[in-house]
Amino acid sequence: MTNPSDIAHLDRPDGEKIAYVQRPAGSGKASFIWLGGFKSDMDGTKALALDAWARESGRGLLRFDYYGHGQSSGDFEAGTIGRWREDALAVIDELTGGPQVLVGSSMGGWISLLAARERAERLAGMLLIAPAPDFTSELMWPSFSEKVRQQILETGKFEEPSPYDDEVFIVTRKLIEDGRNWSVLGDPIAFDGPVRILQGMQDESVPWQHAQKCVHLLSSADVVFTLIKNGDHRLSSDPELARLILTAELLARQVEAA
Repeated sequence: MTNPSDIAHLDRPDGEKIAYVQRPAGSGKASFIWLGGFKSDMDGTKALALDAWARESGRGLLRFDYYGHGQSSGDFEAGTIGRWREDALAVIDELTGGPQVLVGSSMGGWISLLAARERAERLAGMLLIAPAPDFTSELMWPSFSEKVRQQILETGKFEEPSPYDDEVFIVTRKLIEDGRNWSVLGDPIAFDGPVRILQGMQDESVPWQHAQKCVHLLSSADVVFTLIKNGDHRLSSDPELARLILTAELLARQVEAA
């Protein structure tokens, strides 16, 4: 777990605060930004594994919690893709300098693509883990029964049991409707840096065929899609974490040599 004394806060214009932990890069070393998934935080298994690697290798890493997530302020139920996109752009603009490598997990993959669409000149590369672009309209809404859809439309929300722990996911009408405003799958994204995608073939939350759409979405010719036969959505087993770190290391060396 992150030491509370290491956590800083970025003030947002509306008075909310984004919690973050920043590890500076050594001279000539690459810098990474972690973008977590829906209702996850910067103390997740993969984020902490990357933090340990960054510390040992001298790479920079900035981990942060979106509005309503983890140590940041705000009401999770009031959060939207648009709001979390603004958080990511604010982190890039206000807390970093020079080229950054985005590491986006699940929803963080969608946020990374939105950032690449608007801040391509600030990015040196991307590492996407089970990326879920447009998941609110392409994966979540179609999976709901008609009864659940009506509940969301009439009451404004639905509490969905998490497949990973004892908590629940609060899915709001606002989240679904706002998500349509930030679709990325319709138009190509002009980003020419290196992109590495790790995807589990047994992922029940983001089917590998959906994640694979990112390959053709990006203009870059340097996109590698790695399909892990027995991997699930979390990709957090020891061998999978080792693969993540190896991928980050190779991407860092490529960026540093550019």
